[in-house]
Amino acid sequence: MQVVILCGGQGTRLRETTEHLPKPMVPIGGKPILWHIMKHCAAHGLREFVLCLGYKSFEIKRWFLEYHLRERDFTFRLGRPDQMEIHQADRDEEDWLVTFAETGEHAMTGARIKRASPHLRGKNFLLTYGDGLSDVDIGELTRFHKRQGKLSTVTAVRTPGRFGELRLEGDTVRAFEEKPEVTQGRINGGFFVLQSEVIDRLDDTTDLIWERGPLEGLAADGQLAAYRHDGFWYAMDTPRDHAELEKLWATGRAPWATWQGPNKVNKTAQRGHYHTPIRERA
Repeated sequence: MQVVILCGGQGTRLRETTEHLPKPMVPIGGKPILWHIMKHCAAHGLREFVLCLGYKSFEIKRWFLEYHLRERDFTFRLGRPDQMEIHQADRDEEDWLVTFAETGEHAMTGARIKRASPHLRGKNFLLTYGDGLSDVDIGELTRFHKRQGKLSTVTAVRTPGRFGELRLEGDTVRAFEEKPEVTQGRINGGFFVLQSEVIDRLDDTTDLIWERGPLEGLAADGQLAAYRHDGFWYAMDTPRDHAELEKLWATGRAPWATWQGPNKVNKTAQRGHYHTPIRERA
């Protein structure tokens, strides 16, 4: 199953950092938050990614294009760039297939999904955001989706009521409300499993917002299931959020680092190779 990651937003509430970087490139422990999301997916066997690019897209492309030069030893014959040799690393490699889809700098989330759809194949795909970390069990999420027999499943998480809320009836979403005043305790945590037919409900109109018309329509038609996740989930929206994620990574036991296993520690954090947390202005 392919993973579609929305990577095109400007991250205006993180402007101190995103003035020079797209939000998915904001580092946690010296690696972009996007890398952390992809590592979590890969830990569950999902290694094919489609990145929906927009704001400062070349910074995302550059990071991946330079990945081996940054992470690995290499030998280079000056004047003969075709003879560069990249040496094997001692640690596990990210055996990922990554497609970079230019979906427009000003496109909204629904349009980005539609514009990236030519790169999709298969019956189902995973969709998530490039700024949210979780320890959700993607394998169990996928099995739940298949059992429900609906077109779509959203991971429903608990968090303070500053996001759009899901109104549930059993395991079915009956409505999707954008930032309600009264919270019932579950919100859209990303990590959707979608059947390919969902693409037919989208168009590439630049202002099409996935979380409004399309998602609300799926809920109204009884085609949006809710997978309840009570584990770790965190969205990086503000400098305070970024600082909190940096602190968690620095402990060596970041909850979202599922690729490390329950008994492993974060060696990068142990060595102290992580960025100083961003501090909010007074």
